[in-house]
Amino acid sequence: MLNLASSLTGFSLQCRDGEIGQVKELYFDDQFWTIRYLVVDTGSWLVDRQVLISPNAVTGIGNLKRHVIVDHTRQQIADSPSIDADRPVSRQSEEDYHGYYGWPSYWEGAKSWGSSPFPPRQSGGRVSDTGVPLPWDVHLRSTKHVTGYQIHAADGAIGHIEDFLIDSESWAIRYLVVNTGHWWQGHRVLIAPKWVDVISWPESLVRVALTREFIQSSPVFNQQVLLSRQYEADLHDHYGRPGYWQEESAFQDTASPYWR
Repeated sequence: MLNLASSLTGFSLQCRDGEIGQVKELYFDDQFWTIRYLVVDTGSWLVDRQVLISPNAVTGIGNLKRHVIVDHTRQQIADSPSIDADRPVSRQSEEDYHGYYGWPSYWEGAKSWGSSPFPPRQSGGRVSDTGVPLPWDVHLRSTKHVTGYQIHAADGAIGHIEDFLIDSESWAIRYLVVNTGHWWQGHRVLIAPKWVDVISWPESLVRVALTREFIQSSPVFNQQVLLSRQYEADLHDHYGRPGYWQEESAFQDTASPYWR
């Protein structure tokens, strides 16, 4: 199932022993375009502090109750390493976080979650601290900040990023939701990150090697209608690209959907 990233904003974080705050935004990496952390604002519980929660810790997401369920206690999260909200997340901070919780290191391997396109459901054991300072992880981006980036086709502008569609099993960003604005009367189209040609972070600009006419003739996206596999197949056929579900079929038995 695919879900809008914006739909998670404001969801409460439900620990094993109670609630601690609300999801503020999501961090993804721009190599695999996969959600790495939920950024949680703890409000008055942990004053002036936000925490990161990996999809490794998520055991369920309830749209009806608007909450994210995690396999941690409130005290575990309170004792977790602090994150400076005003600076980029460093790889050292990620090492500390993953070591504290026993989360596997997603950056070690050829797939988006190391050896698999799906996040493991068990801890990988505590990571040892090498004592060597690690650089800022320049590949981590915020869905909140990237929303609004302009999208340019090969022959001109087509609109801006309005949202992201996230896979409920792998936490991969499958599509950028593009609002075409004045160019095409505000219609929405989907562009997969794999079809992106160039991203200019300083210019807040995404370029795709497709013509405006070709994009305009693609299947229109209606976020009020549940996205079907047939729609996705038609979309990939239109662009002459294989479906991601074909590439990941060998790993499906290891996936554990929990977005409901």
